[in-house]
Amino acid sequence: MKPVPHATSLRRAPVQRRSAERLTRILDACADLLDEVGYDALSTRAVAHRAQVPIGSVYRFFGNKRQMVDALGQRNLERYSARVTERLEEAGEGGWRVAMDAVLDEYLEMKRSAPGFSLVDFGNQIPVGSRAEPNHRVADRLTELLAGHLGREPDEELRRVFLIAVETADTLVHLAFRVAPEGDEKVIEEMREMLRAYLARVLD
Repeated sequence: MKPVPHATSLRRAPVQRRSAERLTRILDACADLLDEVGYDALSTRAVAHRAQVPIGSVYRFFGNKRQMVDALGQRNLERYSARVTERLEEAGEGGWRVAMDAVLDEYLEMKRSAPGFSLVDFGNQIPVGSRAEPNHRVADRLTELLAGHLGREPDEELRRVFLIAVETADTLVHLAFRVAPEGDEKVIEEMREMLRAYLARVLD
């Protein structure tokens, strides 16, 4: 079964498989419509119609479209975490450089291919630019995922390092995708060099 958002983002967490599948259809429809019409034109009624569920099913999980979009961001974070974890397991040992490439590569792939990701990624960015909470979510998750891989304690110092790296990458990735639809490779490579220099100073 596909990952569903953490229960705290929902009015009611799905218990049965049928309910979980309905929630997945709702979030899939939300993601598709975000790409097609944007956040302002998004409506719970349109999502229900696209997902082929009663409008009451949407309100069973979400009080409004803002909560629905935030749940989509949380689902994206779960999927991203799974992708990074799988990538690190395949890579084996390699230290922070391998981990950094996995973190960046999987983010860029989702940015290019995941429906609705450009507007939402890991949390509600509405209005556009409201990035603080999603970036803290990502820093927290990376601290959990990577501490053991790096042989470090998941303490506040490591979390601060990841938060600085996430904020830096977030700004430059957005720049890269403003310059080119698929992300300007020169901007992305400059970002990698900046992150490598910073992480080498604090993690080596």
